[in-house]
Amino acid sequence: MANVILIPLEEADRNQFILDNQEAFRYGAMEEFGLRDDHFEEDGEIISRQTLEASIDGGAAYRIVQNGEKIGGVVVKVEGTQGDLDLLFVTPGVHSKGIGYAAWREIEKLYPEVEVWQTCTPYFEKRNIHFYVNRCGFHIVEFFNEKHPDPHAPESSKGEDFDGMFRFEKVMKRV
Repeated sequence: MANVILIPLEEADRNQFILDNQEAFRYGAMEEFGLRDDHFEEDGEIISRQTLEASIDGGAAYRIVQNGEKIGGVVVKVEGTQGDLDLLFVTPGVHSKGIGYAAWREIEKLYPEVEVWQTCTPYFEKRNIHFYVNRCGFHIVEFFNEKHPDPHAPESSKGEDFDGMFRFEKVMKRV
């Protein structure tokens, strides 16, 4: 497994964290759809700066670091025994090296009180779906789409223009 550490996001690194996240998600969309993609929240970005700012402000943000280099990031929200993996991204240049999984294992260690984790990912992010289900042990529990909208999502994520998001849960096994 990759050797990574999580360090709390510093204010001075906030803008770069947002840019790195947008790059990672843009890469995934371009990989799936090419230049014709229309799955963006704002011009050219899968996740808008406003959405990322709200995520960071509402949770605990960390940088994924390997050998002193920032190679990704995570935002989690924990309330009691419930955890929400709001964001997890790895720089495209280091995909498929076990970094995301190692970061996820570090999150589990940081929050041993969490009994159930949840996260969401767009229907087209096959790499993410594989990662959450086959690597991290999450289960798909819901598919949000125009006929079954996420009751917690902003109005822009509902209706006939919305393609869909999978919601995952992981029930932690304690020994």
